[in-house]
Amino acid sequence: MVVGVLALQGSFNEHIAVLRRLGVKGVEVRKPEQLQSVRALIIPGGESTTMAKLAEYHNLFPALREFVKMGNPVWGTCAGLIFLADKAVGQKAGGQELIGGLNCTVHRNFFGSQIQSFETELSVPEIVAKEGGPPSFRGVFIRAPGILEVGPEVQVLAEVLLPSDRPAKRSAASENLEEEAVAEKKVIVAVKQGTLLATAFHPELTADTRWHSYFLKMLDEDSQEASSSMALSSGNLSLSDPPKYELPIIHY
Repeated sequence: MVVGVLALQGSFNEHIAVLRRLGVKGVEVRKPEQLQSVRALIIPGGESTTMAKLAEYHNLFPALREFVKMGNPVWGTCAGLIFLADKAVGQKAGGQELIGGLNCTVHRNFFGSQIQSFETELSVPEIVAKEGGPPSFRGVFIRAPGILEVGPEVQVLAEVLLPSDRPAKRSAASENLEEEAVAEKKVIVAVKQGTLLATAFHPELTADTRWHSYFLKMLDEDSQEASSSMALSSGNLSLSDPPKYELPIIHY
């Protein structure tokens, strides 16, 4: 199993280190053709605007969009979440290019600036059900985005109560979505949609490997589904049409 990690900027080395601990080879991806040799991709946290400019410079966006469109498992953490979102608000002037595919709206710096970074315990029932371990996960939020709304096909995996010192609405670009999130005192910070996984926090900066293990199982499930589809389509067989065998003619 080979997992690519977008290595333009940010915490790609940390992700590769966790994959190594789980016995999986992680390879750095910087060019479009390198995506052809991996079955899954992690887009790490970092400075999203810088990452976007570097991806544009290396002409990566068309290849990344095609990789997502083909149904390959992709996990975005922090800046990677912004990349995968269909819509992002609270961006710098001029905005930034997105990969898209994840039906959600993300606020780029929802939790504030670097000095407002924090850690908190997250309730993660889906992760516990699949991976076991403690009932909560230590979420590391560094100048983190927040998910303001999601489509009906998106599964919410974790939410966080807003810190008491979280500043009031700062940007008119987010319209009423951020105001509603603040009024509810919580915000979505982890989601899954098909083969796409996204977290606003940094699991790669903790000793807990459950999110990486969960993502690798998504890759296993995707491979099994692909194998089943190939087996069924081969020879135009279906589960409702059992194979027919001809008995040999025996001459005495």
